[in-house]
Amino acid sequence: MDQLKTDILVIGAGPGGYTAAFEAAKEKLSVVLVDTEHQMGGTCLLKGCIPSKSLLHIAKLLTEVKDAQSIGIDFGSPKIDLNQVRKWKDSVIDKLGNGLRMLTKKHGIQLVQGKASFADSNSALIEKAGGTKQKIAFTHAIIAAGSQPLSLGFSTDQSRVMNSTAALNIEDVPQKLLVVGGGYIGLELGTVYAALGSQITLVEAASSLLPGVDKDLVNILQRRLKDTFEDIKLNTKVTGLQGSSATLEDKNGNTSQEEFDKLLVCIGRKPCSDDLGLENTNVKLDQKGFIQIDSMNQTKDKNIYAIGDIAGSPMLAHKAVPEGRNAVKAIKKQEALLQSPVIPYVVFTDPEIAFCGLTEAQAKEKGKDIKVSKFHWIASGRAMTLNRTDGFTKLIIDPKTDRILGIAIVGVGAGELISEGVLAVEMGTTTEKLKACIHPHPTLSETIIDAAKHS
Repeated sequence: MDQLKTDILVIGAGPGGYTAAFEAAKEKLSVVLVDTEHQMGGTCLLKGCIPSKSLLHIAKLLTEVKDAQSIGIDFGSPKIDLNQVRKWKDSVIDKLGNGLRMLTKKHGIQLVQGKASFADSNSALIEKAGGTKQKIAFTHAIIAAGSQPLSLGFSTDQSRVMNSTAALNIEDVPQKLLVVGGGYIGLELGTVYAALGSQITLVEAASSLLPGVDKDLVNILQRRLKDTFEDIKLNTKVTGLQGSSATLEDKNGNTSQEEFDKLLVCIGRKPCSDDLGLENTNVKLDQKGFIQIDSMNQTKDKNIYAIGDIAGSPMLAHKAVPEGRNAVKAIKKQEALLQSPVIPYVVFTDPEIAFCGLTEAQAKEKGKDIKVSKFHWIASGRAMTLNRTDGFTKLIIDPKTDRILGIAIVGVGAGELISEGVLAVEMGTTTEKLKACIHPHPTLSETIIDAAKHS
């Protein structure tokens, strides 16, 4: 059997994995990067962030064409070429993937396509396509194997059921699409298919869309979705499927039938911690299958680290990246990056929702004394010129120190605006300091200053 030896074995070539590999290579460590896919990028590039945002861009264009009628511009009915849509989306993935492969080669990293499984705490077996196997001896390993979609807990007609990965392929546009799950994935993909022409019925088991997100943010989005989707059913779950009919059950136990052409399941994700041979190491899992780690992403096995989705929530690419750097720093006995960095959350719907730091809901749950300051976009000149005043910017403030503890934004472009919020919270900025900053006029970024001025 062919055998390799390396300083660092990285399992998973997503944002966390390739960042760790690049960082290790810069430290003059030998690196072998293993992934099951033929293309680098992980779930984010191949099955998540990038393809979904490419399709959301198309949805935005279609929505803007429709909305333009209200200001006196009529482009007529758009013609959608699904083959060209897929081709363009795939070209974006290929360009980014090829760029990653070039960087991997530039850093002298050995890229191996195959399925990795630990033999012990210092070696792993790689099963390649065609069944050939290769053994790799390593000094340290970094697990970045990612996550996968959860499925319904009962048998289904797979020809009618899609998960998020299948939905991104846009094989067709079903006339009636039943979306199960009102989290960010269900809402984003529901937005895409609604723009392409599907009639969307969305089912969510919780009492609100985007459970855990401040209700005032969600309310703005939900008002627009009521016009975008055919129906939104909260406190409801799917309990059975038969042909083209789904059985829905509300919180009181009442059942009804919903007809659909296809069903899209977006009820969450689970870590890809099975079949990694972790039982042959000292790595431990929690009850949900996530790998247990310390503040430096080290597992219970001193030779093995875990980063990204497999290491626990939040399952975000931009959380995995600094974890990859930290793991390498820990291996090199260097000082870590920020121990508790401010992580931004973005829901790329229309309008977008973005927030960072302490939320209003979290403050109430913890009994923390806060001051909330809002600026509604109805008073924003830029929002008016965009014909999109359906939004607001909110600051969560410590009333004693005037320090900004959190920022939340709902509105067009919120995902871009939140980066300033991250900086403000991370640096411990006060509203007085924020008010002293000059922002260009007219812009949506001014709403952050305006929110401070209203505090």
